[in-house]
Amino acid sequence: MPAPRPGPTDAYGMILDAIDQGTYRPGDRLVEIELAERFRVSRTPIREALQRLETQSLLAREGRSLIVASLDHNQTAELYVVRGELEGLAARLAARHATPEEVRVLREMVEADNALIGDTSALARNNRRFHKQVHLASHNRYLVQQLDLVYRSMALMATTSLAAEGRGEIAQAEHARIVDRIAARDEEGADEALREHISLAFVTRLKQEAARIEETG
Repeated sequence: MPAPRPGPTDAYGMILDAIDQGTYRPGDRLVEIELAERFRVSRTPIREALQRLETQSLLAREGRSLIVASLDHNQTAELYVVRGELEGLAARLAARHATPEEVRVLREMVEADNALIGDTSALARNNRRFHKQVHLASHNRYLVQQLDLVYRSMALMATTSLAAEGRGEIAQAEHARIVDRIAARDEEGADEALREHISLAFVTRLKQEAARIEETG
């Protein structure tokens, strides 16, 4: 059984991790004193962390309170455009630079995650791990940094496209195809496979949002 992932130890990292893990969702109010008690740190680093997160547009002002920001339709569409471009490039570079060991890890991730189909929360967590491994296999630190920023903003989405019926199984097949293209050193194919994966995830998310709007009238 793998060891649990060590968490961040600084206030900024702990709050960011809590948002990423869904402890704090879009619209949730973040209170300085409550955060200090939760993470067992003084209020000064919490205050500094909140200011930093607000500057990065991960938090928003609602009156005198700070809340976890949310993305509107246009922001979501813009984010997916950038994500598709950057992730496609990561896959292309991974097909060029990934070591045999990195390819093996990617394959093992896909195989292990197949057992999680139906467990949306676990699959979503492992989905991020899979994509991060592709990013790292690009062997381009600047691209990895930019994708980290994109994934911080992805945490501001209230739901995951993997929650849609049947999407988990389809996404896993798409992951397998991406790994196959990387393993074959097919740069164009890997780029195309990952871009298509992101595009289909966006289509699923748009359908989820349309259904939500219909339900709420």
